[in-house]
Amino acid sequence: MRLPRRITPALAVVLLIAVLPYDAASDEKPGKPERELFGAQCRTQIDGSRVRAVCHNPYPGVDAVALHIECAPWWDIDTDSAPREVNPAETVRLDGRCWKKVRDVWVSHRKVAR
Repeated sequence: MRLPRRITPALAVVLLIAVLPYDAASDEKPGKPERELFGAQCRTQIDGSRVRAVCHNPYPGVDAVALHIECAPWWDIDTDSAPREVNPAETVRLDGRCWKKVRDVWVSHRKVAR
């Protein structure tokens, strides 16, 4: 028995829809370690020579964040803030500055063992 030409592409689409989602539905593969949810989400803002970072931790682990500022002039001292713990569901603000211009700014993260 032969299927009409119009039904064959439709049948192929139905089979693809039924088979593909099973393979693509999950990124969890056997033997693959479970993805760890960690790290506060930080936004940095530069306003002239002043820098602000606002970090929010949506995960259950504690994250220690530190603000790092690289100043533009060679004689201006770069700064690194002391690490500050961000508990779950907590938001913290880190501030710093250069004397003249800011070249670069970033936030580092460190897992706090409890």
